[in-house]
Amino acid sequence: MDQQQQPQQEKKPPRLSRFLLRVVATLVVLAVGLALVAAVAFRDSVNLDSIKRWFTYRSLTRNDSGRAESFPYDGDLTDTFAVLDGDLLVCSHNAISLYSGSGTQYINQQVGMENPVVSSNGSLAVVYDAGGSSLYILGQRTLVWSAEDLEPILSARLNRNGQLTVATQSSGYRGKVTVYDAAYSPVMSLHLASAFVMDAALSDDGHTLATLTVGQSGGAFATSLALYDMDYVGGEYTPDFSCQLGGGVVLETRHTASAVWTLGDRGLTVTNHNGHSSGVSWADKYLRRYTLEGDGFAAALLGKYRAGSQAELWVVDDAGQRRSLNLNEQVMSISAAGRYLAVLTGDRLDIYTDQLELYDSLEGTQGARVVLLMEDGSAILISADSAGFYIP
Repeated sequence: MDQQQQPQQEKKPPRLSRFLLRVVATLVVLAVGLALVAAVAFRDSVNLDSIKRWFTYRSLTRNDSGRAESFPYDGDLTDTFAVLDGDLLVCSHNAISLYSGSGTQYINQQVGMENPVVSSNGSLAVVYDAGGSSLYILGQRTLVWSAEDLEPILSARLNRNGQLTVATQSSGYRGKVTVYDAAYSPVMSLHLASAFVMDAALSDDGHTLATLTVGQSGGAFATSLALYDMDYVGGEYTPDFSCQLGGGVVLETRHTASAVWTLGDRGLTVTNHNGHSSGVSWADKYLRRYTLEGDGFAAALLGKYRAGSQAELWVVDDAGQRRSLNLNEQVMSISAAGRYLAVLTGDRLDIYTDQLELYDSLEGTQGARVVLLMEDGSAILISADSAGFYIP
């Protein structure tokens, strides 16, 4: 009788006990948590932005100081400049141009504008002719959308979602505000009859519209802020909240997901969607330069006199708290992005954090008159006929 051999069962590796699995899982969670805490607590020493810069500009040839070779641009210092997704956007009366860090020209759009103005949300930019009828949207290194027959444009702004808000003059009214979706189809129109519209901006989350109007209050001209709920369904839009901003001239507006920042010749006001306002006044000083492009802060260069080298640099957060720095050099330009603030003088570029701590300096910037900052701390230096990237 043939005996059948029993197949030998393969030996299975011993399984980890449940207790050991829990220990391993706990250690992994702790390690990840400690790494995240360390990244936040020591972000300056770890310098995550430098890692981002390395990946972004690794193909860009730079010298030992971090400067890339300059390239010529079509235009001069009277043009309007902006950063668009890491590229340089140049707007003149007759052309809109976009250049990469190496000087490659991706856009050369011929236009005819009397007063070109540009505003960018980082990945998209809107260029319009203030007082004219033409408007252009640019992104992904191409012209995305344009309009040539608008009523006289007062302002145009893009929120973080790419939605467009345009304030225009309107026959029979004191102004009109139109909100477009991300495909640039109009989704809301607001006609104003009681005061002249000056500016309008949609919140970054797209839920709240802010309008700035100027009218008479107590026999004097005053600026008013009104907030509208974009989720309202029904008849005529009415403001959910309005307040007076005083008699100063509003020079710049920014609308985040939770608050409206208005910077004027007399001070800064931050008004949240609940109607609470904070800010600072500089009515006793001359406002020389300013920016609202920082992440959670505004910057203003103030002087006791209209001209001169002595000035104070103020950084103000959304709670109205400020830090200041005394400067004794002629400041050519300031710029903010992310958590950084750049100050360009006659021969040096200083980059500060939002706490006014010096982050980086570049000597020998003679000829540069405009600086544009990017969120990772990189900068573009612009002279009369050329521009170049600087990577700390």
